[in-house]
Parts: sequence; C-alpha cells; structure tokens
Amino acid sequence: MSDRPISRFPVPSPEELAPELRERYAEVQERSGFLPNVFGALAWRPAEAAAFFALHDALMDKETPGLSKADRELVVVATSAANDCLYCVVAHGAIARIRARDPYLADQVAVDWRKAPLSARMHAVLEVAVRLAVDPATVTTADLDRLRGHGLTEDDVWDVGAIVSLFALSNRLAHWAAIPPNEEFFLMGRVPRQ
Repeated sequence: MSDRPISRFPVPSPEELAPELRERYAEVQERSGFLPNVFGALAWRPAEAAAFFALHDALMDKETPGLSKADRELVVVATSAANDCLYCVVAHGAIARIRARDPYLADQVAVDWRKAPLSARMHAVLEVAVRLAVDPATVTTADLDRLRGHGLTEDDVWDVGAIVSLFALSNRLAHWAAIPPNEEFFLMGRVPRQ
C-alpha cells in the first residue's frame, strides 16, 4: 500500500505548506506518529483544508449528553461504509476503536451496524444517519423527534446531521482523489501502542 500515491492531485511537501497548516500537521504527526493521508491530499488547497479541519474539530472533538466522541466516530464509520469510502471507514474505524475502547465494535458497525451490539439510542442514531447519507429526502421531522426521544439534545440532533453532511463531503473527496488509508490505521486500537 505504501507505494501508492496518496492523491490524484498535487501533494505539497511540508515545507510548501502555509504556516498554520504546517503547524497543525506537525502536531497531528507528533501525536499520532504519522500524518494521515487525507491531510496531505487536502493540503494543496490550503483554505479549503483549514476550513474542513475547523469544521471537523467543531463537530468531532466534543462530548455532549447525547453523543460521545466514540458515538460521533461510529456515525462516520456507518455512513462512510454506506458510501463505500475505504479511507474514512479505516481511518475513523481506528479512532472509534480507541475512543470506544473496543477493538471489535467499529468493524461490526462498518459491516452491518444493524447487528452491532449498540444501545437502542445508537441504533436510532445510525438508522437516521445512514438514511441521511444515502437517501436524504426520506428523513423526516419524525426521525428527528425519535432522536430527541432517545435523549439527544437539539444540538446533538443537529450534530448528527452536520457530521453526516461533512463526511459525505469527505467521502466524496476521498473517492475523487483516490486517497488510500495509511497502513498505521489498520492496527490502531487493536494492539497496544509502542
């Protein structure tokens, strides 16, 4: 896998990055031990990369009463699987394994979230999220009310839709640029970090 290019589009070297991206990318690489390929693939359009990662952080790096960080990652895994996005399933599956502290759950959600050992709340969330990802016109007010009935706040309900929407963009860009998942993602959350 490592011989494949990480994008069909130009990939700037770290020295060519805008200062704010260079700093962010260095932090990510230091924290994880590698730079996820999506960072390199988006870097050639610095304003878009910065906007994408800002929205990502606003949606994914918080805990709320109805959606933990692990729940948010499972939304990404289920909807990315429905969109056949290998990069996002593998990358966010790794993050979900770590955040859920479960080496098996992300794979179960990616293959068939309906059979995954999830709470009734998360089954409801994923049912609506996957439908929004693949057949958005069928999502109704009753679906949002059902999420509220499972304890999601108004902000949580919005976040479900916003996460699905952001990753619909991400899934399509990953397909468009043919971004392969980093090899490091495959073992994350499965074996102890060295």
